[in-house]
Amino acid sequence: MKKLLILWFVCAFMASAAAQEKQEEKKKSQNNTLNNIVNTLKERITLEGYMQLGYTYNDQSESKTNTFEMTRAILMARGRITDHWSCYFMYSLAGTPKILEAYTEYHFFPELSVRIGEFKTPYTYENPLSPTVVELISCYSQAVNYLAGINGSDLLYGSNSGRDLGLMIYGNLFKNLINYKLAIMNGQGINKKDGNNQKDIVGTFNINPLQWLTLTGSFIKGKGCAIATSNINPNIQIGDNYTRNRWAAGIVMKLKPIDLRSEYLAGKDGLVKSNGYYATANIHILSKQKLDLIASYDYLNKNKAVDNKQSNYVAGIQWWFYPKCRLQVQYTHCVPYQNKSYNLVQAQVQVRF
Repeated sequence: MKKLLILWFVCAFMASAAAQEKQEEKKKSQNNTLNNIVNTLKERITLEGYMQLGYTYNDQSESKTNTFEMTRAILMARGRITDHWSCYFMYSLAGTPKILEAYTEYHFFPELSVRIGEFKTPYTYENPLSPTVVELISCYSQAVNYLAGINGSDLLYGSNSGRDLGLMIYGNLFKNLINYKLAIMNGQGINKKDGNNQKDIVGTFNINPLQWLTLTGSFIKGKGCAIATSNINPNIQIGDNYTRNRWAAGIVMKLKPIDLRSEYLAGKDGLVKSNGYYATANIHILSKQKLDLIASYDYLNKNKAVDNKQSNYVAGIQWWFYPKCRLQVQYTHCVPYQNKSYNLVQAQVQVRF
């Protein structure tokens, strides 16, 4: 009897030990699976963001400004699905929160990639640039803001941050001698369905004959659907379809002491023609301290028939105090053709991760 009891206890102990060992192996397997998932997400998902906080003083008689402001607060996420397939998401937290970009793209090879979703319209060299690298605190030139539909100065098109919904192919040809982007887009702006049955054809071509030199050209060929009326173009009413064409040509030079970017832009909305140009110089006065002197001339004529034009003269300084982080101070003298000139003083700090 004692032997049977001893044998039973031994068997029970061994069974309990075996069960415990299986549970521990199961926990280890679960932990390994969880760790693999976490590590995979770390490898495949990249999070980024930036904020631009500033101060603006404007002595224009009709709209005097003296304020601190949050210009931008942006969160970005990129997901790598495969080595060739990825998706991207950009969200704005400043002002009215909204989706800025959401697209997926597939990279077949360097000469051909395909993107579908919401993204920057590939018109002008300046519009696709991130505000984190553009030299001016106001960000883009008057002509780019107006003709690319960035800040709402084109009332017919509205404020669309230079973005639209569509399909784009792009790539590099002949060992990066030519960069191209060709897109079919709604022509209505971000987060909006097309307002008509017409699609915009948009393209840009950059030629890089030298390492420091880029020649650029771009265009929009399309039909707009007006979301508001404008005194620049009083013959177009809300809901009207109208010709909305643009083109631009420019040059970019990146030398050791100075970076120079300049473009000439022109547009046609219905029967009204507009044009503008800008030249922006970034002079690296103290390269070790990452200190730059900024100078820019910026001209826009919204209606060439009546000379509705303005020139802006900009001078300022920027200090890159940490990688991707900078402090900017700028003065702008604005000269409208039909009104009194006024002055703009701006300061901005940018932090990015």
